[in-house]
Amino acid sequence: MNFDFSEEQIMLRETVRSFVDKEIIPFIGEWDSKGIFEPSIMKRLAELGLMGVCIPEAYGGSGMDYNALAIVCEELERGDTAYRTAVSVHTGLNSLTLLQWGTEEQKQKYLTPQAKGIKVGAFGLTEPGAGSDVAALNTTAVKDGDDYILNGQKTWISLCDVADHFLVFAYTDKSKKHHGISAFIVERTMPGFSSKAIKNKHGIRAGNTGEIFFDQVRVPKENLLGQEGEGFKIAMSALDNGRFTVAAGACGLIMASLEESVKYCHERKTFGKEIGRHQLVQQMIAKMEAGLQMSRLLVYRVGELKNKGVRNTRETSLAKWQACDFANKAADDAVQIHGAYGYSDEYPVARFLRNSKAPVIYEGTREIHTIMQAEYVLGYRQDKPLSKMLPSWPFAVDNNLVEK
Repeated sequence: MNFDFSEEQIMLRETVRSFVDKEIIPFIGEWDSKGIFEPSIMKRLAELGLMGVCIPEAYGGSGMDYNALAIVCEELERGDTAYRTAVSVHTGLNSLTLLQWGTEEQKQKYLTPQAKGIKVGAFGLTEPGAGSDVAALNTTAVKDGDDYILNGQKTWISLCDVADHFLVFAYTDKSKKHHGISAFIVERTMPGFSSKAIKNKHGIRAGNTGEIFFDQVRVPKENLLGQEGEGFKIAMSALDNGRFTVAAGACGLIMASLEESVKYCHERKTFGKEIGRHQLVQQMIAKMEAGLQMSRLLVYRVGELKNKGVRNTRETSLAKWQACDFANKAADDAVQIHGAYGYSDEYPVARFLRNSKAPVIYEGTREIHTIMQAEYVLGYRQDKPLSKMLPSWPFAVDNNLVEK
């Protein structure tokens, strides 16, 4: 058991932290207040090789391990949840799913440009009437010759107006319930596709989130991901990757809350001494530190399981649940430490609190993860082997693959 980061991982953290300090933190207050998603950030992330940090070099990625993705997400969320979310969706939910389930042709056509950051990927599962209850989705895909015709809509889709490629889940046979859901790669340029942003969100205001619509969208059969009826399994495996990045990001939000609170504790004085000298303030600081350290252990444990090629649904669920709860509490305590100033946008902690709520809800609510963990312990839930797994790390070198 080795808890040390490699030199490459340490350098990666320093690179992302420096990027966040220079290119996100000075501007995020304005972007957040105006609801601006700044696209230049995605371009800079691509230039740094961070859009495909854990994708094999054969597909245009940086070839680092899965915990490298956790480091990127942790440091990005220290700046703001919006840009961690962008990487979570692009890399965690979309690109890693293509790596796991895609054909060689699909990987070359879609994964490679995404790993390079030339194209942006997104994920379309949630619908107005289907969130935790995935089987309630209404989007359909009807076979028509060599194509599928998609009709329906998705909501709360991150990067809805930004992404080029979407992984979309639809019923090909509703009579089979979960077993009748299939997954498709949909391009923004396909006729009948449209998107619309959701404005005035409570948090993550600097993020692009909204709805996508399919009106007789014709998708080639070559864009079916996996087999017909495998969509539910593909979606759940994608969520394992997404939840991993969300949990890692939560560590970054705890870190940001802690840094701002420590700074304020030394600046602000009451009753003749720094507020950090007051024991109940120290209690909040201590809880933040404990939450950060425990969350990191859960997150990086999941990354190591991924590196070994071991299924990690149970461990990822626990990390996502606990880290997001710790982050929500840390942000709340950060506001409390700042007092009345914490309730305004004069300090960033108000934004931290607003942003911290969404991850407690999406990619499995805390209630869903609570039930999952209890069912694992009680023996009611067991994870069956998947027909395809993410490749273990270090990635094997295939000389037959030529990067395009």
